[in-house]
Amino acid sequence: MLRCLFSTIVDRGSNVQHLIRRAFGFRLSWIVGWLYWINWTLVTVVELLAAGSFLSYWFPSAPLWLLALLCACLIMGLNLFPVKYYGEAEFWLAGLKVAALVVFIVLGAGVWAGVIPSGISGSFPSAGDGGWFPHGFAGTLSALLIVMFSYGGAELIGVAVTEMKDAEQVLPRVIRTTIWRVVGFYLLPMAIICGIMPWNTVSETNSPFVQVLEAIGLPGAAHVMNAVLLIAVLSAANTGVYATSRLLYTMAEQGEASRRLQRTTKHGVPLYGMGMVAICIAAGVIGAYLAPGRIIGELMTIPGFTVLIVWMMIGAAQLKLRPHYKTKPFFRTKGFPYTTMAAVGALGAIWLGFLLQREHRIGSLLCVAVLVLLFIYSTVKEKQHQATKAPGRTA
Repeated sequence: MLRCLFSTIVDRGSNVQHLIRRAFGFRLSWIVGWLYWINWTLVTVVELLAAGSFLSYWFPSAPLWLLALLCACLIMGLNLFPVKYYGEAEFWLAGLKVAALVVFIVLGAGVWAGVIPSGISGSFPSAGDGGWFPHGFAGTLSALLIVMFSYGGAELIGVAVTEMKDAEQVLPRVIRTTIWRVVGFYLLPMAIICGIMPWNTVSETNSPFVQVLEAIGLPGAAHVMNAVLLIAVLSAANTGVYATSRLLYTMAEQGEASRRLQRTTKHGVPLYGMGMVAICIAAGVIGAYLAPGRIIGELMTIPGFTVLIVWMMIGAAQLKLRPHYKTKPFFRTKGFPYTTMAAVGALGAIWLGFLLQREHRIGSLLCVAVLVLLFIYSTVKEKQHQATKAPGRTA
């Protein structure tokens, strides 16, 4: 998916929204744009609520909505500064996450190899306790929803490309190193967890990272990992606020949202876009007040669906636009068009699988309902857009 995106936007000077519009026109671009905005708005709300839940570890008497509100004020304040400060904040937040993961991998590997003394036998206990797929293919497919939720955001570089210097040099390097980052910061920690703890001993109420470190016997492990998790979700929320406000600005430029959303501060921050994000965050905080025990779980089901749709559209856009290029792109997708078709097909199969699963029925119904509403309203918006382009009219 990343190769599909970068091979199309690097050479043509555009971002995700421009890519969809060039390929499929105003109507589909409008639908995907608002769907993507809804996706990242929900992700931002979920991450801020999660940040509040991690803070409640140290402040158990404080209500979730209040802790989430404090985190929201912090993140919104950071995003009111110029984009370079957003990048600086992300640099340090990401650095702390990476450092914590490296320490976890080193400690876990040491225990698994028997270098660090502990009462744990590093022999992959999950392999002998129901096997690697104890709930079969259906269980694995169900888990993919959270996986998609976790990986959603990789395409955000397509949002940031309009504010990036030397994109032709930077973006290819990013895509080439992404696979190694996935291996290092996702697969290795998962291998450590599976190599130390049986799958059926991992509690749903505690982070598996915390449980592994507690099993090792490291003093203060719960506090350390809770702090790391707090930093991780604040970083994700920071990215979400940045993405949603900039996406609204881009859509306003293209006539897909109110022109007022183009208004920026003297530092280039989309002022009205930030205001819309703040309203949605406030709605999430109210939801946390009304249903503190359910809201995070309910909201997490939707972004996994929506990000799959966006990824499929990116691949489909490349399939449509690439044959019309007069010159070969600077950054190419290997095996095009077959790799792109395979990726779109796999994503489509996963999305259909989610729709048919009973445990995701509420989320899938909400997603389909939103798609239907956007499709219906897009007919009105397309007529308005065509009217503004008619002779004698101005946009």
